[in-house]
Amino acid sequence: MSQHPELGLDHQLCFSLYRASRAVIRAYRPLLKGLGLTYPQYLVMIVLWQENEGLSVKQIGARLGLDSGTLTPLLRRLEASGHITRSRDDADERRAVITLTDAGRALQDDAASIPGELNRMYAACDVDAGDLKTQLDVLGEFLPSA
Repeated sequence: MSQHPELGLDHQLCFSLYRASRAVIRAYRPLLKGLGLTYPQYLVMIVLWQENEGLSVKQIGARLGLDSGTLTPLLRRLEASGHITRSRDDADERRAVITLTDAGRALQDDAASIPGELNRMYAACDVDAGDLKTQLDVLGEFLPSA
C-alpha cells in the first residue's frame, strides 16, 4: 500500500481527462472513417471550414495548439487526398497558405451530422456536453501552459 494514497491513479483528474479524451477520439473513428479522415485531420478541416479562406500553417497550428512538425504530415495527407491545396504566399514566400479544394468544402456537408452523433453518445452517458465543454475550456484557458 502506498504511503501517499492521494497519488493513486483513481484520484488523478489528469488520468480521468486522459481516459475520457481517448474514449471520445475512439467514438469519432467510425464516424470519420466514412469521410476518409483521421481525428487530427478532422480538426484541421474544422478550422479551415470555420475560416473558409486560406490560412497559414502557423495560423492553423496556433488554433489547434500544434507545431508545424506535427501539422505538416497531416497537411500532406489532406493534400494527397484532394481536400486542400498548399501554396506559397505571394507577399511572403516563406509562408505556406492552406486552402480548401471544392472536394474539401463538399466534405463539410458530409461531416455536419458528426457533432449530433457525439452529443447523442454523451447524452446516453448522462453527460451534459455543454457544461463539460465549458468547464474544460476554463481549465485549458487558465492552467499554465508550457
